[in-house]
Amino acid sequence: MSLSLRPLDDSGFGAVVDCNLAAEAEVLAPHLAEALHQYRLLIVPRQHLTHADLLAAASCFGTVDTRVDRRYAVGGFPGLTVISNIVEDGRHVGIYDGDCEEEWHADNSFKPELTHATLLYSVITPEHGGETRFADATRAYADLPEAVKQRIDGLRAVHSIEQLGVLQSQASGGQSSAATGSLAGHPEAEHPLVLTHPVTGARSLLLGSMVIRSITGLSEQDSRSLLDELLRHTTSMQYVYSHRWMQGDLVVWDNLATLHTASPCDSSRHRRLLYRAAVR
Repeated sequence: MSLSLRPLDDSGFGAVVDCNLAAEAEVLAPHLAEALHQYRLLIVPRQHLTHADLLAAASCFGTVDTRVDRRYAVGGFPGLTVISNIVEDGRHVGIYDGDCEEEWHADNSFKPELTHATLLYSVITPEHGGETRFADATRAYADLPEAVKQRIDGLRAVHSIEQLGVLQSQASGGQSSAATGSLAGHPEAEHPLVLTHPVTGARSLLLGSMVIRSITGLSEQDSRSLLDELLRHTTSMQYVYSHRWMQGDLVVWDNLATLHTASPCDSSRHRRLLYRAAVR
């Protein structure tokens, strides 16, 4: 069975997939994995997925990562977590996803082992706000001047969950998905500033607007200046796709080749509920 794909544009970043994952995930698995490596971002609309279906879809792209925050895990379905701005009985039903714009990041970059791909499935979609923006960190690296590529070649950056939690809390008036829970106190991790993809061999920028504490071997000022310069370049308009969610959308992205951020959503007016799975 072949895969029906429609590229988002002529940049080579992102494609819409026409399929029924609940019925076809197993047979389409190799084609889906190949498409993700080629386009780095896949949008699969009009899905009707159970929790088991979502885990089966995630398995198309690798081994499902079951090391999730237990507070927001979906019982009986290891590896699934709830993402939401909904509050019930005074507590958030999922990892908070609400009123403030999220930082640009690659998932779990504060861990020694990077997440390879992430899947988000939308169940309750807000009428306004809550878009997710994706930056093509592969093409952004390719377009850098050679002098900048030489300057950053071999540099490594320190990613800190503690710093992420503090900065998230400061930016959102005390709300943070990282400051408490099972990730608190997690040791820092060091990663290359430029990743080489283990499958495609393509090089991409691994950045984060809040999670990176410093670049090893550079002063704090020089680190911040270089990181800001690279992030401005990577998240400039020509590299960014903004996804307006519809109920039943499944979006999959190559976490080794993209950055992403969530747009603000007024949680007092618009409810939002998604399920997430990640693979390694």
